[in-house]
Amino acid sequence: MTLLGAPVSLAFYAAHSTTSAPGDLAHHYAGLPRDPARLARITRDLLIHRLEGGIFGHTVAVDRLHHDAETRYIDDILRIVVARDEAPLTRRREPADRFVGVCRDFALLLCSFLRHMGVPARIRSGFADYFGDSGFHCDHVVTEYWDEERGWLLADAQLADPHLAGHWKIDFDPMDVPRDRFLVAGEAWRAIRTGAAAPESFGLHPPEEGPMFGEWFVAGNIRLDLAALNKVETLLWDLWGEEADNDVWGPDGGRPEMPDPTRALYDRAAEVTSGEVSFDAVRRLFTENDSLRTPKTVLSLAPFNGPRHVTLR
Repeated sequence: MTLLGAPVSLAFYAAHSTTSAPGDLAHHYAGLPRDPARLARITRDLLIHRLEGGIFGHTVAVDRLHHDAETRYIDDILRIVVARDEAPLTRRREPADRFVGVCRDFALLLCSFLRHMGVPARIRSGFADYFGDSGFHCDHVVTEYWDEERGWLLADAQLADPHLAGHWKIDFDPMDVPRDRFLVAGEAWRAIRTGAAAPESFGLHPPEEGPMFGEWFVAGNIRLDLAALNKVETLLWDLWGEEADNDVWGPDGGRPEMPDPTRALYDRAAEVTSGEVSFDAVRRLFTENDSLRTPKTVLSLAPFNGPRHVTLR
């Protein structure tokens, strides 16, 4: 795969964003290898997903469940990592000493490592079908990085430990995730709109477990993906635009019908964030559309700490 406007766009994605920059902790990156696969394994060994305690035979402390994954910026994530273990980042942490995050944190830390090495990288929001065998596509975030010979590849640092890959019965290279196993949000939207997939097959969880699935959820992921393509890497539960102005989930799990103008907007957003991504198109849509562009203050629906408005750096 290639990227239209490659020279400009590759330089853009090789540079840090406000979110991915290690800041005054950059000296901890000294000694990191350049190989993307090794960087993915280092990422895996510094973090634990807050739902992975059972896989590692570890009970995650409640305060870490509530607070670690609310950490937005890589410099703050690194601060937590080195406070728990001052060893070089290349040394594997025990589960009790790891940062407790979600998929976004794995993707962002690998992205930060790659950008530090001058490798173009960005995080992508979408849906994976490999966390189970039911056919449900689970809300997920991975890293997309530039390979000089093959173009943009998807990497899932969560799977970089063979123990985890074995647990989920992964049959592909985590540094080259097949694009039919991880659908970027725009591709999921297009599958729904063409009737190739059911809306209820995409979400945070299947319909029987709650309201976080379907058309509105996929649209929200497109919004997050477009922001990330513009190097604005927010938390997964940050809302703005129409989602923040209206309770699209509803306290009883019911959701209003999506208005046609909203569908048309996400049709356009899905088009520019799918397939061969046009750098100029994603920059233009994000810059010019008030509903899609990330504002300075977002509504964060923190799963453990409750909703609050957060002003970004």
